[in-house]
Amino acid sequence: MRLYLVRHPKPDVPAGYCYGRTDLPAQAADIERVLAALTSQGLPGAMPVYASPLQRSAVLAQQLSSAPMFDARLAEMDFGAWELRHWDDIARDEIDAWNADLLHYRPGGGENVLQVAMRVATFRADIQRAGCAAALVICHAGTMRLLHAMSGGGTLGDAALRAASTPHQIGYGEVMVLEI
Repeated sequence: MRLYLVRHPKPDVPAGYCYGRTDLPAQAADIERVLAALTSQGLPGAMPVYASPLQRSAVLAQQLSSAPMFDARLAEMDFGAWELRHWDDIARDEIDAWNADLLHYRPGGGENVLQVAMRVATFRADIQRAGCAAALVICHAGTMRLLHAMSGGGTLGDAALRAASTPHQIGYGEVMVLEI
C-alpha cells in the first residue's frame, strides 16, 4: 500500500511556541499554497483521504475530499502544560528530562512518544487491513516521523525512538510517500 503523507499547512501561531494537540487554525494563505501544490500533483485523485481531526489538518482534507475520514489517532502529540508556551519559557531541566528518556517522559504531563506510537500503529494496521492501493493522509510532523520509522522494522519502541531522535525537518505541506 502506498501512503501519501502530507503535513498540514502552517498553523496560526507565533514562531517559537510549543504546540501539539492544541487545535490551531491553519494560515489561510498556506492552505491555498498547499492545496494548489497537491492538486498540481494530481493528489488525492480517487484515493481515500484520512486526516487528523485538528483543524489545521481537517480544513485541507475538507477541501480535497467530499468525504474525508477523520481519525484522532493521527493527531499530534499532547504536550500537556507545555502547550502554547514559548520553548524558552519551559524549564531547561524538564526539556533535559525529556531528552534523557524520549520514550517514556511525558512532556508537560501530556503523552509520551511511546503512547503516540501505539495509537499511530493501530491506525497503520487498520489502514493496511482496509485493502486500498493508496491513501492520502493529512497529519502532523510527529505522526509522519512515526509512520516512516515503523517501516524500518524492529519493535514499536525501536520505531518510536528512531522517530523521536530523527532531526529531519518536515515542511508545512510537505508530501512524503511511504510504502507499507
